[in-house]
Amino acid sequence: CPRARGMQQPLPPYEVLPAEVSMEELPRSTTVLLEEPPRPPRDHLVWSLSTTLYGNFCCLGLLALVFSVKSRDRKVMGDYSGALSYGSTAKYLNITALVINIIIVIIVVTVVALITAGVITNVNRSPPYGQNPFSGTT
Repeated sequence: CPRARGMQQPLPPYEVLPAEVSMEELPRSTTVLLEEPPRPPRDHLVWSLSTTLYGNFCCLGLLALVFSVKSRDRKVMGDYSGALSYGSTAKYLNITALVINIIIVIIVVTVVALITAGVITNVNRSPPYGQNPFSGTT
């Protein structure tokens, strides 16, 4: 395509090797080291949003969401150490809220099971229907 050829950069001019330099003195290969950019730290934003919506015990989910947003802001600015710090705080707040929510669910399920089984209430000791529980006669 002639249009594509016109858009290419021209090659640099060819340089002739000086006469006093021999090919044996020149390096045979060139090594280029490329460093990978550091992986951006995790901000746990989705986890914090889920914790805020579904298990916001004592506002721990909301705090985790705030720290996640701060972590994301730091990551966008290129401050990876600040993003790592805020992300770590959000992670620990999410873990704490998750553990507390699991404990609450276990307690609620246990209480409901005990009420259903009749252990907590005096269902078996109630007087038959129609009798006054406060009267001394049966």
